[in-house]
Amino acid sequence: MLNDPLSLVSPPLFMAADIRAIDRQWAEAHPDESLMERAGAAAAELALMLASETGDPILVLAGPGNNGGDALVAARRLMAQGIRAVVVSRADPARLPPDAAKAWHAWRECGGMVVSEMPPTHDFSLVIDGLFGVGLVRDTEGEEARWIGMANALACPRLALDVPSGLDSDNGRIRGCALRADHTLTFLGLKPGLLTADGPDHAGELHLDLLGIDPAHLPATPGIALTQLDRRHRLPPRARNSHKSQFGHVGVIGGNQGMVGACLLAGRAALAQGAGAVTLGVLDERVAVDYGEPRLMLAEPENLVLAPLSVLATGPGLGQSPRAHALLEATLAALCPLVLDADALNLMAGDPALAGRAARRSSPTLLTPHPGEAARLLGVSPAEIQSNRIDAALRLSTQFHAHVALKGAGTVIAHPDGRYAINTSGGPWLAQAGAGDRLAGMTAALVGQGMAAGHALEAAVWLHGNTV
Repeated sequence: MLNDPLSLVSPPLFMAADIRAIDRQWAEAHPDESLMERAGAAAAELALMLASETGDPILVLAGPGNNGGDALVAARRLMAQGIRAVVVSRADPARLPPDAAKAWHAWRECGGMVVSEMPPTHDFSLVIDGLFGVGLVRDTEGEEARWIGMANALACPRLALDVPSGLDSDNGRIRGCALRADHTLTFLGLKPGLLTADGPDHAGELHLDLLGIDPAHLPATPGIALTQLDRRHRLPPRARNSHKSQFGHVGVIGGNQGMVGACLLAGRAALAQGAGAVTLGVLDERVAVDYGEPRLMLAEPENLVLAPLSVLATGPGLGQSPRAHALLEATLAALCPLVLDADALNLMAGDPALAGRAARRSSPTLLTPHPGEAARLLGVSPAEIQSNRIDAALRLSTQFHAHVALKGAGTVIAHPDGRYAINTSGGPWLAQAGAGDRLAGMTAALVGQGMAAGHALEAAVWLHGNTV
């Protein structure tokens, strides 16, 4: 049965190895019932809904693995309903996996043809992409890469099975080139690569089919998709008989000369997210009041570090001056939860002693780096961060014993116990100055109101993505 995966609460994320294990366990327990038949039937059902009404045939690209088998089953099911399908494949049927070989022969036995070249000029009502599925370990090249390019140039809709061909299902990295699908029908569970890095730009609208397997029988995984807020992400209702001191005192340190706006944005976001009180420690001493949000209090940064705060956020507009360095050093000794962003992260990347102090903190620590800051903290290039965002976030979380939000397309939230979540809200409108400052303030506000640090970071990221 088709599902909208974004309507589910915290659906699990499955790596390629998980999917292969599920397939093996099913085959051992049900030797006479192939999941491929179910997958192909689901693909055919969705294809009928998506194909244009031109009457043109459906183009089916079938690869050399089980993904190609799914596509062949779909083609056979479509033919049975009177829909013309043009199957393009260079796979050797003698070398196909067992279920895919059965699908190949069943397609041929019902009169289906297989061509080894993409038709040079033809109109199609839909493309079904079954070239490469989960677990792709090489770059797409040669004829298959050319076919992907040709499919991307067609005017009809494109439906990818499991993952768009050329997209790494574990991390969202493009291997060589990738199909740019309008829809992706993924089986058994969501794959991380569909939700982060280049995945969202290539997967299109996501559809999920569990192929009739009870979710309770699927293996537990450390990753979830952050599709909506769960109960753990919600603060209790406020009593009418309440006062501001019950909802946290947030401190924000930053705002050096020329970067005051970053600190103000973080403070305003903290107030908007419900913090009882917010005090800014602005390094630019010319700032005496925020006329846009006069409820914000101001204090000397050196005094604010010593104040009895519910949570302290450091970094927005902090700069990297000696004074900023000294303030961060004092901040790391604070006993309250700590949100570190922007130049606080850059200072730590440049000073192993500061990084070591951050890692040894006993109170909760939350880091909100973008890929460049994450790269500096780990001593690698931003490209390496982006090539495996989940691994990078988990490495940072382990290294600093912190909850980490690696910002970007499909922000990855990693926790010290090895769990992670990929956020599904947000979009390119967040790619602008000040967005990260607002996230730091929102995160601090939720922590200050008593939400557990990891839950607060997840909630803030999701809410931030829904803020225009």
